[in-house]
Amino acid sequence: MKIMNDINNNSQRKYALIAGFSLLAMTIAAIFANFYVFESLVVQEDAITTVNNISTESGKFLLGIFAFAFVIILDFVVAWALYIFFKPVHQKLSLITAGLRIIYGVIFAFALLSLVNVLQILNSANSVMDTELSTQVMSFINAFSGTWNIGFIFFGLHLVLLGYLVFKSGYIHKLFGVLLIIAGLGYLMDLLGKFILPNYNIEIAMFTFIGELLFMLWLLFKGGKAR
Repeated sequence: MKIMNDINNNSQRKYALIAGFSLLAMTIAAIFANFYVFESLVVQEDAITTVNNISTESGKFLLGIFAFAFVIILDFVVAWALYIFFKPVHQKLSLITAGLRIIYGVIFAFALLSLVNVLQILNSANSVMDTELSTQVMSFINAFSGTWNIGFIFFGLHLVLLGYLVFKSGYIHKLFGVLLIIAGLGYLMDLLGKFILPNYNIEIAMFTFIGELLFMLWLLFKGGKAR
């Protein structure tokens, strides 16, 4: 019995580390892509400047696309690892939780195609930046953001169910479960606000994401160890 428990603990520890390191890597990649690349090049109220920025730093923009693609791949890895990790708690619910994250990843990938289209348009365009080109580029950038936001519906639900699994596990402090549920609700509230209020500019998820961060640290340093 002790040998079987050791095997189970080692297996759980492995999947906790896979999920934890994947979450850490995707956090770094997402910060790079979203803040260092996307937000530094895209000026929402100035299409001409945005086109000039991307044209001048197309290599940087391409790196951002690759970083986002890396995040999507890791989302699938995290979904699989967390499914295995929480399978003993509730197999069906763990599968649904993983499925929601996979759906989010697929929507994210579909959104990313819009940024690829931006590069294709600029690479095939003439050196002259006209209004029509700028409008087309901004429409693809807005399509990327809009489609990605739709994906956060599934990501928010994923976090809510993940928090419930944590809460019911019996071997993870219930506080982590509560914080993950709050993080999921933060994404859902932001989306609801954007759909209802046209000038909504509050980012609740920027404050509630602490649950995701703490859970990642728990997976790295504590997850799957002998209880």
